[in-house]
Amino acid sequence: MNRWVYFCTVMTLTASLLLPAQAKVSALDVPPMEGIGQINGADETLPAASSEATVQLAQNSRSAVLMDADSGTIIFEKNSHDKLPPASITKIMTMLLTMDAIRDGKLKMTDKVSTSEYAASMGGSQIFLEPGEEMTLEEMLKGIAMASGNDASVAVAEKIAGSEQAFVQMMNDKAKELGMNDTHFVNCNGLPADNHYTSAHDIALMSQALLQYPEITKFTGAYEDYLRQNTDKKFWLVNTNKLVRFYTGADGLKTGYTSEAKYCLSATAKRDNLRVIAVVLGEPNTKTRNNEVSQMFDYAFAQYASVPLIKKGDPIGEVKVEKGMDAKLNIHAERSYQVLIKKGDAKDQVRYELVAPQSIKAPIEKGQSLGKIVVYQGDKAVKEYPVESAQSVAKADWWTMFKRTCSKLFFVKE
Repeated sequence: MNRWVYFCTVMTLTASLLLPAQAKVSALDVPPMEGIGQINGADETLPAASSEATVQLAQNSRSAVLMDADSGTIIFEKNSHDKLPPASITKIMTMLLTMDAIRDGKLKMTDKVSTSEYAASMGGSQIFLEPGEEMTLEEMLKGIAMASGNDASVAVAEKIAGSEQAFVQMMNDKAKELGMNDTHFVNCNGLPADNHYTSAHDIALMSQALLQYPEITKFTGAYEDYLRQNTDKKFWLVNTNKLVRFYTGADGLKTGYTSEAKYCLSATAKRDNLRVIAVVLGEPNTKTRNNEVSQMFDYAFAQYASVPLIKKGDPIGEVKVEKGMDAKLNIHAERSYQVLIKKGDAKDQVRYELVAPQSIKAPIEKGQSLGKIVVYQGDKAVKEYPVESAQSVAKADWWTMFKRTCSKLFFVKE
């Protein structure tokens, strides 16, 4: 009897040790997918920067962010999630939706945009559009980007969505898509309104999204231009962002001012391979605003470098497709990937790995998550990027499956 009790006790202890281990193994059949869908990754603060939390930047601002535009890594932040009025920085979202419409083939730069009485009635900064006046979309973008035209913003919004109200809904939908959780828009130009707010963090996100259209800097980076040329109403445009003239490498993006918001700026500059975004809200005056953004740029360019990791179009791996019309799915980089490092750090210690399941069952939709790219600096993971399917793969019909089975039986390549 004692032997039987001893035997049962041993078996029970053995089972308790084996079962958790077996469960753990089965959980690893599919690689972990944490971080998938976080395209911008802007919530991630650079590990190396955490040791420099005492750096003094944007001291006079109410809120500020310094971001690497390519990787979305936050270099510096101050009250970055405070919900504040953005003034005309709102127009970054207006320009972003305009560029989206051009990308999707809904608009062309040469399309005519007509001015409604409502658009013409906008106060504040404007290009003095008259009711019924027409300009090309390109001219309207100049008026928005350089002169901060409230009237031009509404005219373009009405062209895209039919009304400013419908366009504002698009703005809020896009904000949600970008992960701008501190944001709610009420209008398309940033004129004072209740419940119209965003944060420095969210402004950096939409600025990063706008810079995915490099051609926008043709407008945001120009210091001066003209509208209504060859007419008696020739209008001189001078960029409200003076850094595009006085700071080497600066080519955008948007200023803002109201008595409530004070002096605001989302600026971008590029030197060598590094592009950064600096956002300040609530500065006391223009001079302080520009000086503090320049200091943020100086800090970024002095301390950091951007290391190219993968070029657009480079192959990064493949995934087998179970019961699909294609037996495998080749994964190529949809864009260039770069990683931010401190100057002096060894570049050869930066590497990446593709984390994805070995196989996925068909059907596969275009844009479906396949896994992620994990970037390492030495042995430490510093960044993650989602990987999505660039094409759809339909489920294989019976004839395709029959041929595939026969080819395997007789060692014949498909």
